[in-house]
Amino acid sequence: MTTEQIPASDARTTPGSPGSAAAARRFACGLGVVWVATRLGMLALLAQPLAAFDVGTISGEVHQIYYGWYGQLARGGFPLDDVMWQYPPGAALVILGPGALPWLTYFQAFLVLTLAADALLACALARAGLRPGRRTDGAWLWVSALPLLLHLPLVRYDVQVTALAVLALLALQRHPRVGGALAGLGATVKVWPVLALLGAPRGRATRDAWLSAAAGAAALLAVLAFGFSHPLGFLRQQGSRGVQIESLAGTALSLARLAGWPGTVEYRYGAMELTGPYVPALAHASLVLTAAAFCWLLLWRIRARRWTSATPFDAALAAVLLFTVTSRVISPQYLVWLLGLAAVCLTSRATTQRPVAALLLPAAALSALAYPVLYDDVVSGTPLGCALMVVRNLLLLAAALLSCHRLWASSRSAGVREKGRPAPE
Repeated sequence: MTTEQIPASDARTTPGSPGSAAAARRFACGLGVVWVATRLGMLALLAQPLAAFDVGTISGEVHQIYYGWYGQLARGGFPLDDVMWQYPPGAALVILGPGALPWLTYFQAFLVLTLAADALLACALARAGLRPGRRTDGAWLWVSALPLLLHLPLVRYDVQVTALAVLALLALQRHPRVGGALAGLGATVKVWPVLALLGAPRGRATRDAWLSAAAGAAALLAVLAFGFSHPLGFLRQQGSRGVQIESLAGTALSLARLAGWPGTVEYRYGAMELTGPYVPALAHASLVLTAAAFCWLLLWRIRARRWTSATPFDAALAAVLLFTVTSRVISPQYLVWLLGLAAVCLTSRATTQRPVAALLLPAAALSALAYPVLYDDVVSGTPLGCALMVVRNLLLLAAALLSCHRLWASSRSAGVREKGRPAPE
């Protein structure tokens, strides 16, 4: 195995990587202006009661569900009897977080913390992009593409989780123990950030990262188990979930409804799920496909022979895409994760995932159309709603297949050439 990386002294300045202090300042100012403008627009959507965007329903998750969990957690217990609590114990830290700002309402404090995580992520991507041999495309992607999801990212805690995964990836190369600890912390909040460690090159740094992730996650879980009752109650709710209408399996069933399938849509476990003949079989098939995706990732890991500085980023995006398209649930906020990981990829000149990132942009826009703009059509299974979900999910499926193909090809034979250096022999 050969590990290919560029020493900072060998890196060359490119238009995507400003090489002067003046250029860096212009980039930072421009990025900051765009961030402020777009985030004000997202906040405006929350402030204006536009019927087309169903603001009350979207923000109601924080007002009612999160706030209700906050009350239970503040009393020392996880919401065991709430079927909507389907998250690992570390999620309690995010739900309790707004309590640290007592001069604001819970909703206001949640928005402040979400925007703070968003700004931190943008700054981390910008800082990474300004390093010699890197690109600023990732910071621009994150700042400009997140508003494609309208105001939804502000009223879900996926921005905070994505920030942990992104910071873990950015720290992995220079500080593997820090990267591992961040990934482990993220895994206790929403599991998937542990995939940030999948593409780390073999060797001591990788062992340090995984050991740090395991130790950090175990320590946090031990603290939460000591301070709260029923920390693992979420497993029962997660295992009972069915097929959500926005998943690939749900899209197939929605098309079947147009052809006369007798199934119905019900509100279950915090989402609109399909019920009727063949639904359990499709739910099990999704789990089998998820297991197959995991096996493919292990096979890639075993057979990979070449790494570039972008391989950990590319592998994380490919892994999360695979688990997304095989999931029984593809909520629109999943696109927050994918945009964040695509942004990390684009900080590297060696990434293979630029076409994948391009596919995620229309997928994000269509996700916002599906929820909340045209959600009634999606739930009712109208031709418009079905067509919207077919196109969105085909884009995600194409992105997943393309991502895996390019990751496999780049790590098996010829490798990926970074500008200014030949591929290693």
